[in-house]
Amino acid sequence: MSSAASQQPSPQLFFQTINAYQRTEGLKAAIELEVFTAIGEGNSTAAEIAKRCDASERGTRILCDFLCIMGFLNKEGNRYSLTQDSAIFLDQRSRAYMGGVTGFISTPELTDAFRNFAAIVRKGGTITTDGGTVSAENPIWVKFARAMAPMMAMPAQMLAKMIDPKADAKLKVLDIAAGHGLYGIEFAKNNPQAEVVALDWAPVLEVAEENAKLAGVSDRYSTLAGSAFDVDYGIGYDLVLLTNFLHHFDIPTNETLLRKVHAALNDGGRVATVEFVPNDDRITPPDAAAFSVTMLGGTEGGDAYTFAEFEKMFANAGFAHSEIQPLPASIEQVVISQK
Repeated sequence: MSSAASQQPSPQLFFQTINAYQRTEGLKAAIELEVFTAIGEGNSTAAEIAKRCDASERGTRILCDFLCIMGFLNKEGNRYSLTQDSAIFLDQRSRAYMGGVTGFISTPELTDAFRNFAAIVRKGGTITTDGGTVSAENPIWVKFARAMAPMMAMPAQMLAKMIDPKADAKLKVLDIAAGHGLYGIEFAKNNPQAEVVALDWAPVLEVAEENAKLAGVSDRYSTLAGSAFDVDYGIGYDLVLLTNFLHHFDIPTNETLLRKVHAALNDGGRVATVEFVPNDDRITPPDAAAFSVTMLGGTEGGDAYTFAEFEKMFANAGFAHSEIQPLPASIEQVVISQK
């Protein structure tokens, strides 16, 4: 008899899943109260952490135990300590602190879309009246630009090194849906001959320009405001960046955009597409495959596309070749397509 057959039926998964909202809210509370930072500073008992976080000792003890159960903290006796991941990503003193990401990922504009998941499934797309997150000038992308930059810093550095390893030649880059701007900015930092044009809604570009100034590359950083589908890109680009953009749209819409991108590139020019790319089974790897749910609730026709789907989209738009590579420091991958 197989081990699966010998296992007794259990409601455990049902209860874990139906109560999963407590995990989300517990983590958000810990970030808001600065629990991880408090522990990183040396406060280790519930009483010490509670005093540092201006919270009750009982509430702090229960929250910290819950964080241990979830895997965010360790506990020995009555003392709590940070896991390696929590020390890197959730202690505010860390350069890789990601706690601010909740300002975008957990914003009501995204989470409220799933309060009637059945209606989303019936329709096959977002049930918001304005078309979801891709509506024109949606202010959610300013939140994205400000909240997500810490999470994107390391992948952006890795992408620039991957695509332009020698950094010894002129490089004209178009960064479509630039958001925080970090991807284009890293190309400018990596290569002193790189010039970057960032495209996004005007309020979002203000954030990107702030980041370019902080990075010291403003003199090689310019902007185009408006919709990627409507703005005239110009020509002569060596590289176009499509980072976390194509998943918002259906395949015909993407192919229309990619034909426009193709026309803007020099011969031999490339596109670097950063995406959540599931395997052909569409259920592995789990983080990439599950991203299709985000697109179901937030867009009219977006999806997490497989590499085979990306390959066909780029081929239909006139590109000669596409390949896929892992993006270090990320759960995403890079599709590199050449004109």
